[in-house]
Parts: sequence; C-alpha cells; structure tokens
Amino acid sequence: MINSMTGFGRCEHQQDSRKFTVEMKAVNHRYFDVNIKMPKKFSFFEAAMRGVLKEYVQRGKVDVFVTYEDFAEENVALKYNEGIAAEYLKYYRQMAEKFGLEDDIRVSALGRCPEVFTMEEQDVDEEEIWAVLETALRGACRQFVEARTREGEALKTDILDKLARMEENVTLIENRYPQIIAEYRRKLEEKVRELLADSQIDESRLASEVILFADKICTDEETVRLRSHINTMREALLQGGSIGRKLDFIAQEMNREANTILSKANDLETSNIAIDLKTEIEKVREQIQNIE
Repeated sequence: MINSMTGFGRCEHQQDSRKFTVEMKAVNHRYFDVNIKMPKKFSFFEAAMRGVLKEYVQRGKVDVFVTYEDFAEENVALKYNEGIAAEYLKYYRQMAEKFGLEDDIRVSALGRCPEVFTMEEQDVDEEEIWAVLETALRGACRQFVEARTREGEALKTDILDKLARMEENVTLIENRYPQIIAEYRRKLEEKVRELLADSQIDESRLASEVILFADKICTDEETVRLRSHINTMREALLQGGSIGRKLDFIAQEMNREANTILSKANDLETSNIAIDLKTEIEKVREQIQNIE
C-alpha cells in the first residue's frame, strides 16, 4: 500500500483522573517535519513523542496538538510562603512609621498579598503520565495512518488510470510514425514530378531524402524509454511503501522524453498527441507530490 502525505487523526485516552487528547494533521512536504503543541509542563516528553511519530510517518509536515485534563482533587496543594509574608509586613510597618500612619495590618489583609499563598501541583509519576500520553498518541497515529492509506489508495488508482492513458498516447505516436514517413515520401514524389515533368525520378536520391527525414523525426528511443518509465512507475505503485521521491524522479524523466518527442514532431497530429502526453504527465506529477 502507499500513503498520502495528507491526513488527520484524533484519539482520547483517560486513565484514572488523567485524560490526554491528541490530534494530528499533515500536509505534503519534502521531508519529515513535526510541530508539537502541548502544555509546557509536558515539554520534556517531546523527544519521546517524536520517536513514536517516526514509527508511523516518513514524510510530511505534521502538526500535533495535545490537551490534558486532570480530574483529581488532590493534585494541587496550598503553600504558605512565610518569607514573602515577612517581607510584606516589614515594608508595611516601614510605610506606617515613615508617613505616620496607623499600623492596622491584619492577617486577612496580609494573606491576600500576591505570592503569600500559592497553589502548587504535587509531584507526579512521569512514567504513569507518559503511559497515558503514549496510548493517546499511538491511537491518533493509527487513525492518522488509516486516513493516509485510504487517500493513498485513491491516488494510486488515479495515477494508474493516467499511466494507462499515457501508454495509449505512446502507442498512437508509434503508429503515427510510419504514416508520417509514407505521407512525406508521397508529397516529395509529387513535388519532384512537378519539377521534372516527364523526366525519370532518381529513386535512390528520393530514398536518401526520405531516410534523412525519417531519422530526423524518429522517436523510437523516446517511446521505448517512456514505456519503461511507465512500467517502472506502475510496478512501484503496486509494490507500495514510501515511494514518493522515486515516483517524482521517474515523472521528471517522463517529462524529458515527452519534451523531446514534441521538439521532433514535424506533424500536427503527433504534436497534439505529445501535448496530451505532457498534460497527463503533469497531472501525475501533481498527484505524486501528495504521496509519502
């Protein structure tokens, strides 16, 4: 099977009071490029997450979004910062003495000062948290790969259809070649007869001219290579795997052969066929950009 580089996956996983939701999406890219957005307190898991992602993705620009919910009531604790409270009290008393004010500081007022009381999260077991996060991540990856595979199979079917049409065009070009030579010989004979009137035509000279013309417009090498490229691409598609770069290279070679055929064409019908061929190749190249 082949995979598209575009896809989406989502998974939620909850264990005890902890719940992770992982969403991931991707678009085509020459390399493997990952951007992970998650709560800062879990940033130390990023390297491990990238390792998991590489098991499922070879190419593409992947965005991963992680959200976390903790339903435990005892996961935070109130902390009294005595040193900060003492600092506030010291400065309040200095202000009262300096400006001749009444020292009316109460405990309730002091307790409302910033940082006197703070909420702190309790120490957590990193292994337990990673187990929940990894399960959610792998679930999203599996869904993501399934979506990519579905689209990849659709791309494969479409490209195989286009390869069949390209083969038809190659056949038309090959069949047209002897017709062009025959038409050229007939027109050349007619022109010579007009010029020479009743004089006898030099058949050897005529044959030489036809041979020169045939050699000039001959596209046998190009059509043979095109058929080879088409077969190679078809085999790669049927074999599957991470073949995007290989297919892109083959498509470039196809386009080179089609350009040569078009430049040699000395016939309107052949030119039109070659243009249709180039159009199909360009469509294939566009589709290949989405293959992993």
